[in-house]
Amino acid sequence: MTKRPLIGVLGASGAVGRAAVRELRALGHGGLRLGGRTPSALRAIAEQDPHGRDETVRADAETPGGLSAFADGCDVVLNCVGPTYRLRATVASAALAAGAHCVDVAGDDPAAEDLLKDGDPGQDGRSVVLSAGALPGLSSLLPRWLARQGLDRSTGLTAHCGGLETCSPTVAQDLMLSLTSGGADGAAYGEPLAAVRGGRRVTRALRTAEDTERAGFPGRVAVQPYLSGESERLANDLGLDRLDWYNVHPGAQVRSLLSLLPGHLAEGADPDELARRLILAADLDLAGRKPYYVMDFELAGAASGRPATAGLTLRAASSYRLTAAVGALAVDAVLDAVVPPGVHFACDVLDPDAVVRHLRTGGAGELRLTGTAAPADTEPDEEGVL
Repeated sequence: MTKRPLIGVLGASGAVGRAAVRELRALGHGGLRLGGRTPSALRAIAEQDPHGRDETVRADAETPGGLSAFADGCDVVLNCVGPTYRLRATVASAALAAGAHCVDVAGDDPAAEDLLKDGDPGQDGRSVVLSAGALPGLSSLLPRWLARQGLDRSTGLTAHCGGLETCSPTVAQDLMLSLTSGGADGAAYGEPLAAVRGGRRVTRALRTAEDTERAGFPGRVAVQPYLSGESERLANDLGLDRLDWYNVHPGAQVRSLLSLLPGHLAEGADPDELARRLILAADLDLAGRKPYYVMDFELAGAASGRPATAGLTLRAASSYRLTAAVGALAVDAVLDAVVPPGVHFACDVLDPDAVVRHLRTGGAGELRLTGTAAPADTEPDEEGVL
């Protein structure tokens, strides 16, 4: 009888963790190990297991001993806790020390740098997949998938990502930490107003629009140009001459606070208090409105020797559910030995076609393809379930 792999979900009672447990169960994984700081919340999730095989373990990511006990015996650990830029490679290192693979829905460059500094874990046959979420993660996988949909060559990408949803404590903390960390070599996660021109980063290439309209986003929104390390790698991988990336903020309360955050932090304001204010601002923006999250991409290039475009709009009820779906797929890929040993970003080792197929069957949102280079089996402007 084949031994069932043991998957540990750390942060199983959080916004992403709860959704990840559902995704893993839908993929056929049972007998999960659910970890977190609140035993009662973990037990409530375990009780939803139709076969009653899940186990719960109290685990705090900031307590090394507790992490070791949680990871012991796991084949793979799926990390859904943060703040990402404070924990860095803490969870992945504990998983590796216990002989397990690790998938992190965030992690990003700081975690990769920490892991590689101590030697490549691939030498021991283990895999770590970082940035296995919506953004970063799906934000790079979807443009890669779009580039295969009828274009012979891609030259430019315009992206608009954002939405109206609750703000978890982890997201609130990471957003503030990203202003000074999260990128490679100790840099900030990204640079506002920057863009790719001629295949390289150009500072202050674009402008913020505080009150505008954008197709796919209801009502008036603010759009802020923002270039991250992941986006730069995407531009390089696709051979793009131009990349314009915009974060979209539909909520006036959140946008107002975000514009003040750098100044507040520079003045020594309490980050925990600012995080609480950000969570409240998101709740105020959401009051009486339906939550949504949109990822919109327009890729320019050539098809059959002529200029052509391909567009994709993904609309979902929650970015947390999208993050959970990518994380669960990365776990599957690791267990199926699709991911080679070593440290990787999800966009580099997950198959974009497989991700889109899963999202379509899972019903996580709606996908709309547009442009003059739509694939042969999809008419432009056709809508379908993703």
